[in-house]
Amino acid sequence: MAMMRIKGIDLELERIACDRVAPAPTLVFLHEGLGSLALWGSKEGPWPQALCRELNCPGLVYSRQGYGQSAPIADVRGAGRHGPDFMHRQALDVLPALLQAMGIQQPILVGHSDGGTIALLHAAQHRVQACVVMAPHVIVEPISLAAIEQARQAFESGGLRARLARFHGDVDTAFWQWCDVWLSPQFRDFDIRGECRGIVDPVLAIQGIDDAYGTLAQIEDIHPSGVIERLVLPDCGHSPHRDQPAAVTLAISRFLRQHVPALAG
Repeated sequence: MAMMRIKGIDLELERIACDRVAPAPTLVFLHEGLGSLALWGSKEGPWPQALCRELNCPGLVYSRQGYGQSAPIADVRGAGRHGPDFMHRQALDVLPALLQAMGIQQPILVGHSDGGTIALLHAAQHRVQACVVMAPHVIVEPISLAAIEQARQAFESGGLRARLARFHGDVDTAFWQWCDVWLSPQFRDFDIRGECRGIVDPVLAIQGIDDAYGTLAQIEDIHPSGVIERLVLPDCGHSPHRDQPAAVTLAISRFLRQHVPALAG
């Protein structure tokens, strides 16, 4: 794990190496709303490393501000807190600056939940090799708000805070910057379906049938101008890479080998 200052903010990151001789696209992993660099694991071990190993590609994993060991927000429930446009700002401001600083051009984006939304928003305005999204949010659904309200109760009076505290330097920042904006009245009209039409590069959208945070509309309503494939997984909740790691790794590998020329063959 290393730190890099992006737009005046220290972000923790990890680069994943490969032994490919020919140039290969970099997989950039964008974590969920309560995720971090360390929370990308599955029951089989660190999942980003496994996917990079399967494809023999380099990777970049990082924690957004306020998550993991990245710089905290000074006053998460006051000044500096997230606004309804926080995923747009991450996709169109922070991520381009990070990619430029790391010398990464046209990456393969792999996003989960909020990270999937960030990947879609970035791909709508920037060329990428491909965009893989797992359980993304393109609209706000009642099921999403109900699940987040349950998470709020578990954080305040259950064991969620203690479980998350192992992965975040400031667990209260990590939780409340996510929960407060999602449950705010200003966020109810969040809708990026129109923006997704601007994506010209290949998209693979994956959703678990048992996802408590969204229905299948979240991937069915993604209509880019380029190629899209959708994968619905049974016996799978909000985290396909944790619930079905082998199936997800295989599906992503097949998709990228088919649609990314550098990975063909």
